[in-house]
Amino acid sequence: MQIFHTISDIRAWRNANQRVAFVPTMGNLHAGHLQLVREAKKHADQVIVSIFVNPTQFSIHEDLANYPRTESRDCELLAAEGCDVVFLPSVETIYAPTAQTTVTVSAVSQNYCGASRTGHFDGVATVVCKLFNIVQPNVAVFGLKDFQQFVVIQTLVRDLHLPIEIIGVPTVREIDGLAMSSRNGYLSERERICAPKIYHILQHARDNLITGKTIVDVETCAISALTHAGFDVDYFNVARRSDLQFATLNDKELIILVAAKLGKTRLIDNLWLDR
Repeated sequence: MQIFHTISDIRAWRNANQRVAFVPTMGNLHAGHLQLVREAKKHADQVIVSIFVNPTQFSIHEDLANYPRTESRDCELLAAEGCDVVFLPSVETIYAPTAQTTVTVSAVSQNYCGASRTGHFDGVATVVCKLFNIVQPNVAVFGLKDFQQFVVIQTLVRDLHLPIEIIGVPTVREIDGLAMSSRNGYLSERERICAPKIYHILQHARDNLITGKTIVDVETCAISALTHAGFDVDYFNVARRSDLQFATLNDKELIILVAAKLGKTRLIDNLWLDR
């Protein structure tokens, strides 16, 4: 496995005759990330993973300074999975001091995490666009745990006519149902015991929708249950999967989206539903 730090190294490595799959990450890798690498290997001759903690997607009050940096361990895990290249750029490599360009994907980024994390999806869209331009992959693989991010990237690729196939991989969960996340390591022992309730409440909400309860009643009941369990709820909404607009009675392909804090740790999750 090769490790590159500069754009010129990546471009010198990139072979136009090979099909390349790309997995962008912020490091601190877990089994969910490694599943993305395995999926990427199914679709390409070469797999490249980036490790870059992107400062522009963190708000002032968020945890950029404390975000875990585990590059050595991450590279060992990636090598064991058969990754071909790791791209480890500096902030200065990705964001030149004179940079003036930001990428905004408007409608699908407005609600949910976009409403409570000002500028977050501009940071995501901008860095992903930069990384796509640097790596020039044929395929890019993302986890579906952050479904709003996935839709933002899908929309970016479509609107800018980028020749990249975007593949989503289902959420990888712990045995107790908690979605794997780099931020789970922030949870205290007591919070870690409580955290899977977010998935159980999602499942209960899905079952209630199937049995015919109204969307408003389901959302209200779920928020109450999360609050009672000790979560500080950011949002709990039922949306259309196609465009992330708030779902109506007649919509069939749905996704239930949730974000909530447990102590200082912000957790997100979702569950799909067809009715």
